[in-house]
Amino acid sequence: MKIQSVKDLEQISQLYGKKLYAPEGIKVNVGMASCGIAAGAQAAYDKALEAYPDGKGVAICQTGCIGFCEEEPLVEILSLGKPRVIYHHVTEDKIVDVIASYQAGEFNKKQIMGQMRDPRSVLEDGVENPLADVTPIDGIPVFEDNPFYSSQVKVAMRNCGYIDPDSIEEYIARRGYVAFLNALQDMQPAEIIEVIKASGLRGRGGGGFPTGIKWATCAKHKGQRAIICNADEGDPGAYMDRSILEGDPHSVLEGMLIAAVAIGSSNGYIYVRNEYPLAVKRLLTAIRQAEEYGLLGDNIAGSDFSFHIKISTGAGAFVCGESTALMASLEGKVGRPRAKYVHTVEKGFRNQPSNLNNVETYANVPAIMLKGASWFAGMGTEHSKGTKVFSLVGKIKNTGLVEVPMGISLRDIVFTIGGGVPKKKVFKAVQTGGPSGGCIPERFLDLPVDYQKLTEVGAIMGSGGMIVMDQDTCMVDVARYFVDFLKEESCGQCNPCREGLKQMLEILTRICDGEGREGDIELLEEVGSMMQKFSLCGLGTSAPNPVLTTILYFRDEYEAHIRDKKCPSGVCKNLFHYEIDPEACTGCRMCFRKCPQEAISGEKKKAHSIDQQLCIKCGICYDVCKFNAVTIR
Repeated sequence: MKIQSVKDLEQISQLYGKKLYAPEGIKVNVGMASCGIAAGAQAAYDKALEAYPDGKGVAICQTGCIGFCEEEPLVEILSLGKPRVIYHHVTEDKIVDVIASYQAGEFNKKQIMGQMRDPRSVLEDGVENPLADVTPIDGIPVFEDNPFYSSQVKVAMRNCGYIDPDSIEEYIARRGYVAFLNALQDMQPAEIIEVIKASGLRGRGGGGFPTGIKWATCAKHKGQRAIICNADEGDPGAYMDRSILEGDPHSVLEGMLIAAVAIGSSNGYIYVRNEYPLAVKRLLTAIRQAEEYGLLGDNIAGSDFSFHIKISTGAGAFVCGESTALMASLEGKVGRPRAKYVHTVEKGFRNQPSNLNNVETYANVPAIMLKGASWFAGMGTEHSKGTKVFSLVGKIKNTGLVEVPMGISLRDIVFTIGGGVPKKKVFKAVQTGGPSGGCIPERFLDLPVDYQKLTEVGAIMGSGGMIVMDQDTCMVDVARYFVDFLKEESCGQCNPCREGLKQMLEILTRICDGEGREGDIELLEEVGSMMQKFSLCGLGTSAPNPVLTTILYFRDEYEAHIRDKKCPSGVCKNLFHYEIDPEACTGCRMCFRKCPQEAISGEKKKAHSIDQQLCIKCGICYDVCKFNAVTIR
């Protein structure tokens, strides 16, 4: 079927909408993004298919990630007239029993994470709710009321975890491609750009440049224009773009199509990390399906508009996340940045006017076009509109992906959504913006999260990575880790970045080894300032951020390393040792049994001690002690 108008989409939507919300029999959705598969979802999915091979009565389906990675594998089960229930930690040995209990109307409350109130997309306000007359299960919480989800607003991730990413029909059932056909058939390019401008959408890839202004600037330059999607997500701990591509690839394709209509482009390129094989696979499937339906290719929907998309896989170079380096790599050249006095919207890929946005930016576009600029601009802050997806990792109870309105506080993200720091440890800092971001201390936890506010405290929004750190994190070692990463990933083209990172790493390593000198802190600040002023690209100018913010907010730790030759957090092995507090030790012998060197001695129910000659500072005793008797000196 070649789609010619929105009416064709509506026919498909009605057919597959029933399968999504009111299926015949039981529908089992297994979360099959990379996080779910890593937790055992593939084995559970295969086991369910083996138990229900014909799909009659019980349909075993795949879906993307709904964000709560800590609870994977996640399985959603629904049926007409029954509650829609999400189960967590459904491994291979549990999935058949879970399905059977749902069939029998029995609900194991320990296995259930919640029952869904309304699974519809934020775009489907007028769609009949098939769950309206379903009687909820007593004693089981509503999924959307879970603290992890209650503050979230899904826009970019509106379909992730709710549709089969390999099904264009299920995407259309949630109003997919309606925005594109409306833009193509009923709007002028300038009108589309004005909607994006009015929405206040800013690039979600790190720079935060206003999307509408970028589109307008690219559109005014003559030549064969290119639409490029940056899916080269290289920040440690970040996986926002990967999850969108794995869970809802069509939203990105539709966003690129709308941009192509607005700018006047016939060629699109997606530059994706080669380390994302599942994302690449699902993108290829989505492109093929869109071509089969006539939504990609020549003369789309009977118009004179044609658009083709190609995928290029990068080799994993962090610097290729920078726009000019990415375009050089896309051309088959070495991925190195260039000076920005000639902007890519004027001369970018193959010297053509080129518009580059990242995955999350494009995923927002169809929603904005359907709901309107004022709807999107109504969320967020004065200068940072809409929502933002963050990956919440590190020393945090609830790891996962969260999408929240701009302006939410760091405290709400870390302690309400994330559940705080585990094991009763004390929060120390949160690092935002990837390896070039800054470390934000506890006193700024009430800071609203937007582009301006993060910049004011020395951090950046970046693509959305958030790494939470607790009392056991050495901030000097954190700075050393990120500088080491950036040194390896620097293209080496300009002296300030290449030599600056090398010198910074040498100084930080010396400090962590207990060989720090007076003046090292000031030298780090001087080198960092030089890099910020004179590096060629944005990656070089932001590279000193981890060092400068840790010096700014945790200078006492640097001084302890240099002057006292101590690491207060017990990370730098040359600068600390473990002791057992006799007042706190109960003689439970847990540390005695776990010590690999037999360095701990003491009688049962009496205070123990550590032989410093035998201790290798592995930290096992510190981790297993339930009474905080093992201390760092």
